[in-house]
Amino acid sequence: MALNFFDQFMSPTYLGIPLITIALTSPWILYPSPPNRWLNNRLITLQSWFINRFTKQLLLPLNPEGHKWALMLTSLMVFLLSINLLGLLPYTFTPTTQLSLNMGLAVPFWLATVIIGMRNQPTASLGHLLPEGTPVPLIPVLIIIETISLFIRPLALGVRLTANLTAGHLLIQLIATAAFVLLPLMTTVAILTATILFLLTLLEIAVAMIQAYVFVLLLSLYLQENV
Repeated sequence: MALNFFDQFMSPTYLGIPLITIALTSPWILYPSPPNRWLNNRLITLQSWFINRFTKQLLLPLNPEGHKWALMLTSLMVFLLSINLLGLLPYTFTPTTQLSLNMGLAVPFWLATVIIGMRNQPTASLGHLLPEGTPVPLIPVLIIIETISLFIRPLALGVRLTANLTAGHLLIQLIATAAFVLLPLMTTVAILTATILFLLTLLEIAVAMIQAYVFVLLLSLYLQENV
């Protein structure tokens, strides 16, 4: 029984073709493209308003040099948000529950921020490894600690996103299974469990949105340190 709970996190295949590729490309199909008319419909207007508001909020703490990343970070946010929300639908697969995918997103972006910092301002970037005013005996220890914390950043990004989504999906499946089993035995308890399941689903929708935002926000903070 315990193995069945984790089957939902296995990457499905059909005729030897991994369906994760379809799950990764399908969100982009759902977004409408702006028409050539002067006036857009309500859906495109709402989509443009959301993207503009998020981009302004994201670029608020960044220097003008970091505004070049606006398109990339906004696209990543929309991509993660779409995948997380679509994964809450029944009979769907959530690619962001795979640590390999999240690390594949976190490591290149983190590495790009580090390379930009080393290329543009190497002294300031290396200065983050040693706080000002550090006593001489503690210098080697602090350099080692700060270096380890620097390399842990992409791991924390990937594990945070994976753990939050995996825990939410497991909890939803456990409560849904309990409600289904209790329905013929104790109807009142089953209805109460179904109510909890509904509230938990609303919470998971919020978690899916927040985790996508936190992932991109932390990347923007890493970028701010290096531009």
